[in-house]
Amino acid sequence: MNRRRRFWFFVALRTIANSLIITGIVFSFLSFAPYIQQEVWYWWKNLNQTTHTEPTPPENSAPKAQAVTLPALQEQPIDSSFGIMIEKIGVNAPVVANVDASNYSEYIAALSKGVAHAKGTALPGSTKSDNNNVFLFAHSAINAIEARMYNSVFYLLRKLEVGDRISTFYKGKRFDYIVSSKKVVQATDTRYLTDLSKEAILTLQTCDPPGSSLRRLIITAKLAQ
Repeated sequence: MNRRRRFWFFVALRTIANSLIITGIVFSFLSFAPYIQQEVWYWWKNLNQTTHTEPTPPENSAPKAQAVTLPALQEQPIDSSFGIMIEKIGVNAPVVANVDASNYSEYIAALSKGVAHAKGTALPGSTKSDNNNVFLFAHSAINAIEARMYNSVFYLLRKLEVGDRISTFYKGKRFDYIVSSKKVVQATDTRYLTDLSKEAILTLQTCDPPGSSLRRLIITAKLAQ
């Protein structure tokens, strides 16, 4: 009788242990599913991407004094009244204007809708203001719960490199910025938000690593003119 009880006790214990392991694996997968999905999408996109070369103008052709012709986009912006597109990393999101970056409840509400534009910073296309820095920030949560709460459109922001193109839209007009620098800074470093810029730039900020609050990833881009 004791052997039978020990046998069934062992079976029950093993079943519970296996169930906990399986539950942990499933929970971990679901927690990181949005992040994994974005990484797989980026890998697949680059695997199938074909290289396009820009036509080279004749050597003797003189430069023309005309506005920059922006390259065509593969899709339309979600919001042309105020929006952002980064085709390299699959970003196409609305921007919530004039969000107080020091007001937690205000910027959390904005991040549930899209990308937030820091109050007091410039608007896309600004070139002649005292401050021509357009500062945008968004969430980069890696778990499914936070991903549903916020539009975590900056998951893959770290994939951007110098020379990449960022398209912004404001009042129906398109303004492109070209990435000039990428750096990781301490969470307390606010100079990229507060410092004035005579140069027309776009600053993007998100958490680094994704889903944490340890540091901030800062992408700086210059207006294409």
